[in-house]
Amino acid sequence: MKLKCLRWILLVACLLAIPACDHNKDVAQAQGQNPRPSDNATPALNLPPDTGVAPAVDGDRAMQYVKDIVTFGPRPMGSAAHKKVEDYIDAALKGDQVEDDKFTADTPEGKIQVHNIVAKYPGTKDGIIVIASHYDTNYPLRNTAYVGANDGGSSSALLLELANQLRGKPRDGYSVWLVWDDAEEAMKPDGSGGLPEEMPFMKDSLYGITHLAEKWQADGTLKKIKAFLLADMIGDADLNIDRDSNSTPWLEDVVFEAATRLGYQSHFFARKNQVSDDHLPFMKRGGGVILETVRILDKMEPLPPK
Repeated sequence: MKLKCLRWILLVACLLAIPACDHNKDVAQAQGQNPRPSDNATPALNLPPDTGVAPAVDGDRAMQYVKDIVTFGPRPMGSAAHKKVEDYIDAALKGDQVEDDKFTADTPEGKIQVHNIVAKYPGTKDGIIVIASHYDTNYPLRNTAYVGANDGGSSSALLLELANQLRGKPRDGYSVWLVWDDAEEAMKPDGSGGLPEEMPFMKDSLYGITHLAEKWQADGTLKKIKAFLLADMIGDADLNIDRDSNSTPWLEDVVFEAATRLGYQSHFFARKNQVSDDHLPFMKRGGGVILETVRILDKMEPLPPK
């Protein structure tokens, strides 16, 4: 994983749109270079002018978070290393407004304790932007040396750095909630359902984020969420983010605009893909580029309809 990837900040997914980090759970459909992220008609966007200081992150600090996380070793559900990473994230967020969402999930491997961590940074506008990353590693690989530096590690580190940028700064925009969601990985070997010991991915994964979506739907929080941005697998040396057909096109266009303003557009949406990942429980219910996307959304009036 190279430092420049973390300086780019990215992979995105959303309640209203999800540009994509493919876990190789679906097959990418190469479509060639696109001059803009959306091939379909999208609402006219009332984009704010490109003024003010562009947001930034500390790449060196973000990389150190990755190194710290992988030092704990594999962190599958139920492991000692998993608990250490929970404690590490909690310690990094000390003093922030943090909500711990803990529950017991019924999985093919039995009952497993799940812990979602939500850090909240209030804004002046009525609404919430959620930025999420899972932090557990591949459960079927729990007895190997697989430490998930890219898959879960890079994005969890990014969120810790985003917390540094949001902490203690009054937000003249939507509230931002950072979510480290748990139990994202499937319990069975590859989730394809092709063999007796396997299960379809969507029936054996996304335990933590599904629980959070259900909880927020029940208590009314879901209605307040304006966008859900998912960061995952952002540590590639040559980062390429696919356009996801399971996302809302207009919000992907906002993400592309943010990338363009920061000069990173060449890393976005050259291909189309259909991604099954942490954003789907929210879709079913209604870094630099990430921070720039948030800044644009803060100033867009009104937002297009869901």
